[in-house]
Amino acid sequence: MKKNFLLATLISFTTFHFCLAQDKKLPSVTVSDVDGNKVDISTLTDSGKIIILDFWATWCVPCKKELTNIMELYPDWQKNYNVELIAVSIDDARNTTKVKPTVEGLTWPYRVLVDPNGDLKRILGFQNIPYVLVAKDGNIVYQHTGYVEGDEFELEEQLKKIAGK
Repeated sequence: MKKNFLLATLISFTTFHFCLAQDKKLPSVTVSDVDGNKVDISTLTDSGKIIILDFWATWCVPCKKELTNIMELYPDWQKNYNVELIAVSIDDARNTTKVKPTVEGLTWPYRVLVDPNGDLKRILGFQNIPYVLVAKDGNIVYQHTGYVEGDEFELEEQLKKIAGK
């Protein structure tokens, strides 16, 4: 009896978690761009594009490496998959002044947002960066944590699936 109860509880929790994961939407959280303009994350997919939110920080070497490596592929992704990559800095308030010079120095072509209070990071519930999240029509359809050289090609494979190519 105890085993059946535990099994039923596990199945219920797994099913509940799976259903939530399938229906997870971009949250309505307001962050700023590097010029101080407010942006509601939930409106990013209004453009009809597949949105890649790539979380990074000025002190995170793998994050900067990932975004720099993607830079070479990005024009093709924009053309082939109708993608917009948005780099979201999680630098705290003390370090946000380093974000814009870092981006300009690396010549990233991405839109850059800052989440200095960690509101978006907290709502999405991830701990480690880089963290990539892909959304289409407001729904989160792919997530990946960490970066190893070549992960950008895995991301492209996911983009192909999402774009139906």
